[in-house]
Amino acid sequence: MVKHILHADGSKRFFGRRRPVARYPRLSLKNYLAKALPNPPPQWNWRRLAVPSLEEMYLNDTEGDCVIAELGHSAGVLTANATGTPALFTGTQINALYSAIGGYVPGDPSTDNGCDIQTALNYWGLNGLLPDGSHKIQGYLAVNPADITELQLAVFLFENLCFGLDLPDAWVSPPPATDGFVWDVAGPPDQANGHCVLGFGYNRIGVAISTWALEGVMTYAAIAQYCAAANQGELYTVISQDGLIKASQRAPNGFSWNQLQADFAAIKA
Repeated sequence: MVKHILHADGSKRFFGRRRPVARYPRLSLKNYLAKALPNPPPQWNWRRLAVPSLEEMYLNDTEGDCVIAELGHSAGVLTANATGTPALFTGTQINALYSAIGGYVPGDPSTDNGCDIQTALNYWGLNGLLPDGSHKIQGYLAVNPADITELQLAVFLFENLCFGLDLPDAWVSPPPATDGFVWDVAGPPDQANGHCVLGFGYNRIGVAISTWALEGVMTYAAIAQYCAAANQGELYTVISQDGLIKASQRAPNGFSWNQLQADFAAIKA
């Protein structure tokens, strides 16, 4: 069963990100960037319309479904900024995704073993997030955690970052209690603290993140360290069809849009 920690009020906070066992074919953001692409704005944030989604716990206080919760939060940001209204998911829908992706059987703690992110993102691209196939994404790109400009471009262009990392114990001893927490470099990563969080903005300090229905910042130094492959970390940006259209309008030059769409299509073929 996935590890959990106690909040000050006696409630629990679960982890649930499993380290990837097998790497799926994946594309990297850097391969589509050209020198003509302008620098991203000094700060950006997609929070305003997505607040109702970011405030959802999505059962991560009772189950090790942090990867599924991140999918829900990410879909909330993408739909909010496409339509003005964020997609929200019921507990039943969240558990259905956890079952389909992670093999969880509601009511059976022995099956509460978390998910790996690439399996979840591939499922999202093929099946969407609901039984009718809605909220399907076009694909996802790997992002270099040590490249601040690449991090910022991923957020500015595609509205999200998906972090997979092993948290250091200092970040969760105790866990965040309010919005505004800052996660900076704080010792070695702990494999028992495997977690998945959403990034939805950035500033000069780092990336704005959402986890356990709270909002904080992960510094650029922390991202570079804990999301590095050497520390079994991973970092992606998810791309929806609406997001792809809007991103191409924000940066019509300097990005290989046609090649990206062709490569997404080739992976799905």
